[in-house]
Amino acid sequence: MSQATTTYTLGDRQVARLGYGAMQLAGPGVFGPPKDEARALQVLRDAVAAGVNHIDTSDFYGPHITNQLIKKALYPYPDDLVLVTKVGARRDAKGGWLPASTPEELTQAVEDNLRNLGLDVLEVVNLRSMLSIHGPAEGSLEPQIEAMIKLQQRGLIRHIGLSNVTASQVAQAQQMTPIACVQNLYNLANRQDDALIDQLDAQGIPYVPFFPLGGFSPLQSEQLSAVASTLNASTLQVALAWLLQRSDNILLIPGTSSPQHLQQNLASAALTLSPEVVAQLDSIGRA
Repeated sequence: MSQATTTYTLGDRQVARLGYGAMQLAGPGVFGPPKDEARALQVLRDAVAAGVNHIDTSDFYGPHITNQLIKKALYPYPDDLVLVTKVGARRDAKGGWLPASTPEELTQAVEDNLRNLGLDVLEVVNLRSMLSIHGPAEGSLEPQIEAMIKLQQRGLIRHIGLSNVTASQVAQAQQMTPIACVQNLYNLANRQDDALIDQLDAQGIPYVPFFPLGGFSPLQSEQLSAVASTLNASTLQVALAWLLQRSDNILLIPGTSSPQHLQQNLASAALTLSPEVVAQLDSIGRA
């Protein structure tokens, strides 16, 4: 793949554009402990050894489990490692996802992240909008942003990001404080944030897509598989390579609990996509 850049600025740190998402380290449904803790720890160590210096996590993964695994595997952390977490949700006793966005809940979440990661300050914290758990929904996030700014003023957060948000919510937040990154669902088949990505790119702000294969129709999956077959690559590798080529400000956080799959994901950075292949892939989103 021909990339203009292999690193990008996140907050005030330079990170490799291909990072790692820790969500899958927890048990089924992102709830409870992993089936194989030793393997989970190995994946984290392998990622850092391979040059990954951007890990995405949250204390509501598990809950608490994922952050505790990160600390166990990697603490004391390498100087260049950027841990990005998120707040705004919590889990019920059965693993359900619930909003947790009052100032008190956001404060508690930041303190939980600090404790379980073994940190005095969090580099980047994404406020996840829970106005809808199924995707972005319009509505004011002003009280939540104000709470995040106060946590930043207390020295607990260096940079504030947003997740599961609309373009107008990004604009609202930027009127209140600098925004370090935006993390939303985006992939070949879900292109609703195209304009937002370009807008953030012009501002030098990273966009972090999640679920690189989420929401594909059977036909779209079939088309992607056909392209991947011609490139002798997996569908996920092709989807990740397309995202890296889509815009320099895109930072990837593919997750896995398998050391083998981790290496396959990282290999996507070396995958070359010709203009003809890109055109084929772009057509999938219009299918």
